[in-house]
Amino acid sequence: MRISLNYCCMTEFDLIQKFFATQSVVRDDVVLGIGDDAAILQPPAGCQLVVTTDTLVEGVHFFADTDPVALGHKALAVNLSDLAAMGAEPAWFLLNLTLPRPEESWLAGFSEGLFALAREFNIQLVGGNTARGPLTIAIEAHGFVPDGEAIRRAGAQPGDSICVTGTLGDAALALAHRSGRRLLPLPDYDVLRPRLERPTPRVREGRLLRRFASSAIDLSDGLLADLGHVLDANGVGALLMRDRVPLSDTYRRHLDSAGWDLALAGGDDYELLFTVSARAGREFERWQSHFGCPVTCIGEIVSGPGLTVLDSAGNPYRPAQSGHDHFSGG
Repeated sequence: MRISLNYCCMTEFDLIQKFFATQSVVRDDVVLGIGDDAAILQPPAGCQLVVTTDTLVEGVHFFADTDPVALGHKALAVNLSDLAAMGAEPAWFLLNLTLPRPEESWLAGFSEGLFALAREFNIQLVGGNTARGPLTIAIEAHGFVPDGEAIRRAGAQPGDSICVTGTLGDAALALAHRSGRRLLPLPDYDVLRPRLERPTPRVREGRLLRRFASSAIDLSDGLLADLGHVLDANGVGALLMRDRVPLSDTYRRHLDSAGWDLALAGGDDYELLFTVSARAGREFERWQSHFGCPVTCIGEIVSGPGLTVLDSAGNPYRPAQSGHDHFSGG
């Protein structure tokens, strides 16, 4: 990790040594980590390298007063979610951190949240960069899959079941409260808030999906938008049963006022959406008990183009929004 600027009371080397150089994850496949111009890494034989990156910008992806511990967690979690969707085992990550100023209390909290999640998934920080500017966090994460076993968006076929992990909409409902668009009782917001600020990457589930998933994607921009990416990758359509979309008890208490759209298109779920062929269905059923979260089948891939959502009466349901777009201006 290299630092491009000196700060008034903390040098680049102080910052690295105090907050990032010392960590509890030390992998045998890291030949040389933090402290040189570049890392030296040794991928295992018989595996392919899976690489992803994501950026969080203050005022766009998180509020200025977000708890830095939660922010360190989420910055890594959103990348682990991408690795999970590919069925990858996390291994290494790079951190690029742009700071307006080096506040030690903020850095202590951020590194605490970052490394707590890194320990959970045995992923080692091996380098990065720090610069002065608006608070921006960019992480590049690397993982492994056995040769030819990565799950891709392409692979879904007509007749495949569409499934999701966990529950949807909680993060979007928490964000609506935090933004003042829809106020919740504070106890309910306290329940939902971790889904927005500390998402759980479904890494274990992603590894299991290599056994039977025909395609997969992580749900970051909303169910409808991300399912649309899968449909586009395969030239197929989908029939989605709205009332099968899994909701938490807290969200369901507010369903009459909040409606379905936050669960269908709100985003920030970081669950996995995947498809399972009829041929793999029995094996999938046998392995469901190994998942660390509920799994729900919510629809089916069809041959015709387009995505149709049906309500509980079997009538077409047209949501007011289709998902998050970074450049939509909304």
